[in-house]
Amino acid sequence: HHGSGPRATSLLDPGFAPGLAAYAAAFARRYPWVTQYTPVNEPLTTARFSGLYGHWYPHQRDEAAMARMVLHQCRAVVLAMAAIRQVQPQAQLIQTEDLGKTHSTPALAYQADFENERRWCSLDLLCGSFDETKLYWHHLRFLGIGAADLAWFTAHPCPPDVMGINHYLTSERFLDEDLARYPAETRGGNGRDRYADVEAVRVGDVALARHAGLLREVWARYQRPLALTEVHLGCDDEAERLRWLWEAWTAAQALQAAGVPMRAITVWALLGSFDWNGLVTRDAGYYEAGAFDVRTSPPHLTALGEMVHQLAHGRAVAKDITQVPGWWRRPERVYYRLPHFAAH
Repeated sequence: HHGSGPRATSLLDPGFAPGLAAYAAAFARRYPWVTQYTPVNEPLTTARFSGLYGHWYPHQRDEAAMARMVLHQCRAVVLAMAAIRQVQPQAQLIQTEDLGKTHSTPALAYQADFENERRWCSLDLLCGSFDETKLYWHHLRFLGIGAADLAWFTAHPCPPDVMGINHYLTSERFLDEDLARYPAETRGGNGRDRYADVEAVRVGDVALARHAGLLREVWARYQRPLALTEVHLGCDDEAERLRWLWEAWTAAQALQAAGVPMRAITVWALLGSFDWNGLVTRDAGYYEAGAFDVRTSPPHLTALGEMVHQLAHGRAVAKDITQVPGWWRRPERVYYRLPHFAAH
């Protein structure tokens, strides 16, 4: 869920945080046996899509608006967890965030570095580590965010008990100033340079971080228990969806073996989802099944659901899934061939 509550509020409303905290307290009193909470899902991602790209309510396309949305949501998490823990002291924060990585040509390395620093903003705020030593701190000050507003988080740290990482094939991006190589809909800019922004998986000679590399980055930065909280591939080929889950599973297993506390892998969405192929910006009725398919009554287990059951019970997975690479690791993944250079 990436919404902002009742119609009377929005992610730009300073009252959003105390309002959510009041709701969280009421929820905890009603359901005191619940001990694991995600008060706000993917706060930075939601701020980008609602405040920077204009896809979701309140449909802003302004960097300063995005910054305020991040702070309001993170403040809401802190206040909500404080309210919940007054009722249920054992409550844990499972904080989810989409995590990717931006790659680029050498000329756009500065923009890739900026985006790769920005991606940590919400988790840094919650951990109380977002201060003048962070490059993005200075950018938020430039956007008009007050030093006192940022200092509030260092005074009220709320580090997640588990950091839930959501990673998709489209989460790694590639920036290229040579616009002629790419379709018109991929072209944009930052006010200084014009460039195309495409899925890095479609570009040859880019060293992708993938699940394993990104999880290692999170662990190195925060040293907190981890989980892969959304594992999903939007694809009509059921076998490819299973291979994506297998890749996530094997990455988590490898990190666990290396001493990283991997707490869980969860498949999103359990009951499937509607219209996420268009980021829920239109009501097209397009349904993607999850571990269950709800188009029958009762819902039936899908091949993905059967694989989840196999993994959870330590049973073998079919060799055509475990030994055949997904399309994202095969040569046909590449749409764009680049001149020889060291991609940043």
